[in-house]
Amino acid sequence: MTAADPRPLRADARRNRDRLIEVAARAFAQGGTEATLDAIAKEAGVGIGTLYRHFATREELVEAAYRSELAQLCDSAAELLEAREPDAALRAWMDGFVHYMTTKRGMSDALRALIASGGDPFAHSRAMLTATIAELLRAGTAAGLVRTDVDPTDVLFSLSGLSLAAATPEHQARMARLLDLLMDGLRYHSAADTAAPK
Repeated sequence: MTAADPRPLRADARRNRDRLIEVAARAFAQGGTEATLDAIAKEAGVGIGTLYRHFATREELVEAAYRSELAQLCDSAAELLEAREPDAALRAWMDGFVHYMTTKRGMSDALRALIASGGDPFAHSRAMLTATIAELLRAGTAAGLVRTDVDPTDVLFSLSGLSLAAATPEHQARMARLLDLLMDGLRYHSAADTAAPK
């Protein structure tokens, strides 16, 4: 399906498209601009013609891969909240965010090429991430587990800064401890806290 052809895809075409996006996200994360469309199509088990039917340009595929990774991260919040206590769900989502940021860093060359061609893959990413963090914080405050004075944007900036520490293996070993410290600062601890749930 394209902007010019809004008809829904057949099931087999949808599977091919989803598989191409999955393979492309991994390929761009690992190889950046070195990842070839031929190799992506081959690993996805389709011909190059099928790839071009779904994505007319390399830039379209890069943006679709990026948006797919972002959507998966944001969608995971609801699943985590169903399976865990709100504070544990937020902490687990932080792990997913760091993984996402590491993947995005691997895609940086491909994303820069997309931006140079006039694309804007980051147009909605901050809003989506902030809304997801707000959802997790609301669940935590409603349960009396998270402070009520936390700004979702502050959490996003904190996570973005901490994720830079994952750039090298020796810093990756510290990541769990750093995220635990951030999470501890977000928790509601006692009735004496100024940010006690109301």
